[in-house]
Amino acid sequence: MIKFSKHVMDAPKLVSAPDEINLEITPHDVVQEIDKTRLLHYKPLTDKQHKTPLLISYALINRYHILDIQPEKSWVRNLLMQGFDVYMLDWGSPTSMDKYLDFDDYVNGYLDSSIELIKDVSSVEKISLQGYCTGATIATAYAALHPESVKNYIATAPVIDGWRDTTVISNLAKHMDVDKMVETIGNMPPEFMYYCFSVLKPFEQGIEKYVNFFKNIENKKFVDNFLRVEKWLGDTPPIPGALFRQWIKDIYQDNLLIQNKMFVGGSHINLKKINMPIFTQVAVGDHLVSPECSMPLHYAVGSDDKTLKIYPTGHVGMIASSLSQNKVLPELGNWLAERS
Repeated sequence: MIKFSKHVMDAPKLVSAPDEINLEITPHDVVQEIDKTRLLHYKPLTDKQHKTPLLISYALINRYHILDIQPEKSWVRNLLMQGFDVYMLDWGSPTSMDKYLDFDDYVNGYLDSSIELIKDVSSVEKISLQGYCTGATIATAYAALHPESVKNYIATAPVIDGWRDTTVISNLAKHMDVDKMVETIGNMPPEFMYYCFSVLKPFEQGIEKYVNFFKNIENKKFVDNFLRVEKWLGDTPPIPGALFRQWIKDIYQDNLLIQNKMFVGGSHINLKKINMPIFTQVAVGDHLVSPECSMPLHYAVGSDDKTLKIYPTGHVGMIASSLSQNKVLPELGNWLAERS
C-alpha cells in the first residue's frame, strides 16, 4: 500500500501526459482532402506490392490512430510489411456547419471519391476495401451500392444487425429521442461519446484501469501502451447530426440494414448485391459491437466466396494487440494476397 501511494505521488515525475506522447505514425502522404476528410496513402515498406490497393474505412468514433498506435502493434505497418498498398480514410473533425451531412455524403461522397482516386492512381478497376466498426457499416453500404468497384471486402467488427446487438451502446440507442437530441445540439459532441464509453464497463474503465496503471508505473512498456491508448480515447471528433440521426434510427431502432430496407441517397441497399469475396472478422469479447450484431453479415451477402473468423479478444484487441499481429493479420493477409 505504501509503494502504491508512492507511485501515485511520483506519477507526474515518471510519466508524460497522454497528449505529449509521440505515436510514431507510419509515414504517409495526404493524397486528397475534401471538406474535413483526408485520404492517406502509406509509403511502402517492401520492394514489391500486391497489385490491388487496399482502402481502410475507419470508424466514426475516435480517430484512425488505433490502427497505427505503435510500430509493434500497428495494423497498417503489418499490412505494409505483407506487401499491400494501403490507404486510410481519415474522416476528420466535423464542425457545426457539417451537421447536415448524412449517410449519402459519407458513402456516395467521401468514400466514393476516395475509391475513384485510388482506382485512377493505381490503374485498376476495383480495389480491396476494409471497414472497421462503424466504418464497416459505411463500407458495407458502399459495397452493396457499388459492387463494381470492390474486388474484396473485409468487415472488421461491423455494426450490422442492431436488434441483435446486446451492448450498452445498443440499449441506449434503442431508447433515444434522437430527433430531439439533434434538433437541440446539432452534432453529437465528444462528451456524449465519452459518457457512452464510461457506462460500458464502469469499473474497468474507471477505477480498475487507473489502479493497474499506478501498480505498473515502473513498467515502461505498460505505461507507454497505456498512454498511447489514453491519447486515442481522448481524441473523439463530433458526429454530424444528420448522420447520427439516420444511424440511430436505421441501424439500432428500425434495424433496416440487415432487413434490406435501408436507403442511402435514395438508393436501396440490398446486401445480396455484395457479391465479391468477403472476410468478416468478429471478436467474441467485443463490448462495443457484440458478435451477434456483426455475424449476420456473413449470412446476408450474396457472395459465394465468404469467410467468417471469430477471435478470442475484444474490440480493440482484434486490431491492436499481440494476437492481432500474430494471428488476425497473418490470416487476413493470406486471404487477401490470394485475391489481390
